Formats: sequence, C-alpha cells, structure tokens
Amino acid sequence: MEASWLETRWARPLYLAFVFCLALGLLQVIKLYLRRQRLRRDLRPFPAPPTHWFYGHQKFLQEDKMEKLEEIMEKYPCAFPCWLGPFQAFFFIYDPDYAKTFLTRTDPKCQYLCKFMTPCLGKGLLNLNGPKWFQHRYLLTPGFHCDILKTYVEVMAQSVKMMLAKWEKACVAQDTAVEVFEHISLMALDIIMKCAFSQETNCQINGTHDSYVKATFELRKIIFYRLYNFWHHHDIIFKFSPKGHRFQELSKVLHQYTEKVIQDRKESLSVGMKQDNSQKYQDLLDIVLSAQAENDNSFSESDLRSEVSTFMWAGHDAAAAGLSWLLYCLALNPEHQERCREEMRSILGDGSSITWDQLGEMSYTTMCIREMLRLVPPLPSISRELSKPLTFPDGRSLPAGMTVVLSIWGLHHNPAVWKSPKIFDPLRFTKENSEQMHPYAFLPFSAGPRNCIGQQFAMLELKVAIALILLRFKVTPDLTRPLAFSNHIVLTPKHGIHLHLKKLSEC
Repeated sequence: MEASWLETRWARPLYLAFVFCLALGLLQVIKLYLRRQRLRRDLRPFPAPPTHWFYGHQKFLQEDKMEKLEEIMEKYPCAFPCWLGPFQAFFFIYDPDYAKTFLTRTDPKCQYLCKFMTPCLGKGLLNLNGPKWFQHRYLLTPGFHCDILKTYVEVMAQSVKMMLAKWEKACVAQDTAVEVFEHISLMALDIIMKCAFSQETNCQINGTHDSYVKATFELRKIIFYRLYNFWHHHDIIFKFSPKGHRFQELSKVLHQYTEKVIQDRKESLSVGMKQDNSQKYQDLLDIVLSAQAENDNSFSESDLRSEVSTFMWAGHDAAAAGLSWLLYCLALNPEHQERCREEMRSILGDGSSITWDQLGEMSYTTMCIREMLRLVPPLPSISRELSKPLTFPDGRSLPAGMTVVLSIWGLHHNPAVWKSPKIFDPLRFTKENSEQMHPYAFLPFSAGPRNCIGQQFAMLELKVAIALILLRFKVTPDLTRPLAFSNHIVLTPKHGIHLHLKKLSEC
C-alpha cells in the first residue's frame, strides 16, 4: 500500500531534522574526542595517578581527605594532572619553584570558579579579571592602610570579649566541652560588620544572623561540589538539579543581607547621621561609596553590591576558620599555648586594654599564627586559567587555556620543602629560618599581583582574638570527637571543633 501524500510531505522534514541533529551530535562527539586527545598530548610530560576512564579523579576531588593529596605528592613530585571527567583536566602544583613561575604572571582566575560564585557574590575582587580588577583593587586598597587598621583594634576586642562572656556562662561546670567554631563564626561576622560597615548587629546574641552564616557555609559546599562534578558545569543541568534550586535560595539570603547593609548606610547618610559620635573611623563602606561617587560611570551600583558581598563573605569566613584552627593547634600543643600566654601577660597584663603597638611585640604568638597558617591553611588552593603557555623551571610546559590549581595545602605539607611537615613547630618562623626559606614556600595569602588584599586585617584579628582568649581560658582538645576537614573553598571543620575550656582562675 503506497504512502499517502500527507505522510510523504511530513516524513521528509522530520527525516531531514533527524539527519541534521545526528550530524550535530556526531560533530560534538568528534570535537570532544579531539579535545581529550589534545589534553592527553599536552599533559603527557606529567605522570598522573590512576584514573577512571569516564569519571577521572572526580571521586578523589570530592572527598574531604587531605591525606590522599599527601600520598599523591610522594609519588608525583612538583605537580600532577587531575582529570575531571573524560574531557576536562585541572593541573595541580605544590612546588615552590613552580609556584613562583605561576604566581608572577597575571593570568585570570579560573573561569569555572568565577562563573559558579558570581550568582551569589556578583563580580567583586574575588572573581574579577583584567582592567576592571585593577581598578577595583586600586580603589579599595586604602581601606586596608595601617592608619585605618589601628582604629579597628578596640572594635575587635569588644567583639571578642562578647564571645568570651558567652563562654564563661557555658563553663559554669568544670571541664565543659564547647563547640567553638559556631561561636567564632558569629564573632568574626560581628567584627567585619563593625569594622568594614560600622553596623552594630548584635549577631552574637540575638541569633537573627544565623541564617547568613549557615547560608555561606552551605553555599561553599555547593560551589565546591559543582566545581568538581563535571555534569554540573552545565548551567541548565545544575539549575534544574536539587543543589541548583538550593543554591538559588541561599543566594537570595546573601543578596538580601547585602542590600540591607547598603540601604541602612544610605539612609543614615540621607538624614545626616553619618558623622555622629558613633562613627569614629573611616570604614570600607565609606571608601566603596566614595569610589562610586567619584567614578560613577565605571563603578556601578552592581559593583557596589558585589564588593560589599565579597568583603562580608571573605571577611568573616576565612577569619573564622583561621582562629578556630589556631585554637585547635594550641589545644593540641599545650607547651606552645603556655608560652604564648606568658608572652601576652608580659605585654598586656590582664588584657583590660590592648593597642596596635602591643600587638606588634607578640613575636612568639605571631610565629604560632604563621605555623597554623602553614599546617592548616584556611584557603587550601587558588586557581588560574593560563592566558599564554607556561614553562616551568624543569623545562616542562603547559599550553594556554589550561586550568592550574596551586595547592597551598600541598605546598605547605611538601616534605621536600618542610622538615617533618605534620608537626606543629613555630620555630620554623624565627628570623633566621625565615631568611633561609624559599620565598614561595609559605603562601597562606597567595603572592604576586593578586595576593590577598585583607591579609593585614586577618592577622590583626587573629592576634587580638587569640590574645584575649588565652588570657581568660586554657583550652584542651575533646579527644572523644575526632576532627574532620571539610574542604569547601575554605578549609573548615566538618563537624565543628569541640574544646574543653577552663577559666584560668580555675586552672
């Protein structure tokens, strides 16, 4: 029976459409195959750990086991390629000479990390590239001048003392174990809100800001998961996944918080409240608003929101992790804790007051802070996408377009660089030892043109907080609760940090 005229008419377009789609699919397969072959050719000079033919090293990357990286470092000195699925590879490095070659360039940030963070933070210093990044960096650098940082010491001390008052109430019973990471996170948020934005939030007391802290913690996990799960690199797949829906909800929490900070300041300016007695120093928001007023055409309202979001996130997140790890390291090493306490007593007395100049005298405490940043760097890695070929000191090269990840954790634990790298030893950072150290062996705040703009602020906060804590409390670890790392952009404790706190009068 012959086909009808109508069937023939409809069959031909459908047939052509099918052939067209098939051809497009075949071209895409060929393109991906050639991409894989090109990557394999480019990475041939660098041996890699055994890999799954389809998933690559995705399972290893998504695990929170930093020890696995240490095992790989022993087998593959300097660097190794890490496959993320069959068609994408990142290149991990952890050698100081490799790091020097890598960081002295001006390659842009990793496109994946920038793209994944932009929906929640906007385009601020963390994920900008090119001339716009240079412009923002230039405009915001005055906010971290030492004359401004000096005014923050008293503000930081007030926030720390508020946290210590909570700990004293929790320590009515002797040998009380306290989960300190949550308290420290709220304290760090309190500090950044007061210092950078002159906002009295009472976030350590009223709990209304817990949603922001929890949102930042969960967003870190989702971004890290997406970064190392090649299926979710595709926006459509991620958007309609459960994690994608949750990401959008959490991003709204951050946007609302940022918008409130900005609107509160603008309202105070509109009614002439900005220069009252409560505002004793120029904060970061002053500088950002001034930059917008003076550069209206090149510093938009979107830029303003992005930088406020960026500094709120970065200003409390990494600082909270750093102080938590410092306390934990000193709890595990009571001899160093006691030596820090003796130094603080000789400089600060009972700690009723604390000044910028006094903080500069804490040489041994500073060495302990630096050793903590080596042993447990809050930011365990940074990444760039090569804008041009890169040749390492040993003659091996990478092509443009490759994503390079500098593992700060790996660099700081490299046995070829550090003697007994797992041992907490502040004396590595004596003046004599520091002079002999490779300049790119210790990079907790990165290096080169894109080093951390807030590193002096972070060190100041760590010194103020640890000084006041150790003058009031002796800390020991709760060995019944083993520590686990959560490697989600910022290295945080997976299940918190539980410490026994003893008021010194009870010791």
